[in-house]
Amino acid sequence: MSDVKVEKLTCHCRAVELEVTLSDGLNTVRRCDCSFCRRRGVAPASAPLDGVRIVKGEDKLTLYQFGTMTAKHYFCSVCGIYTHHQRRSNPNEFGVNTGALERVNPRDLGEIQWVDGVNHPSDRK
Repeated sequence: MSDVKVEKLTCHCRAVELEVTLSDGLNTVRRCDCSFCRRRGVAPASAPLDGVRIVKGEDKLTLYQFGTMTAKHYFCSVCGIYTHHQRRSNPNEFGVNTGALERVNPRDLGEIQWVDGVNHPSDRK
């Protein structure tokens, strides 16, 4: 597994640092139009649950949940930057903030696919 790249993710004030192994590099980046993602404006990439390790600042992470209380959104309590979230669409996966990855400039990602979070499959009866 030597070809797997571990990424460094930090919040703005660097109180929180994560080591992230993405599921398929930046190929999983997408945007969501749900009420929270739309306001947050982040395009997360996918990582398996064991692909995110908190290096420092676990005590600085704050959890935010809403609606079905399924997804778990984490952000730095000092600077407010969203770092990652456990997904509602796939609870075995994290979405990680590509804008907080040390080597990534989101403007270089090009066209990013949108997903329909407003009409989330979990909301259908």
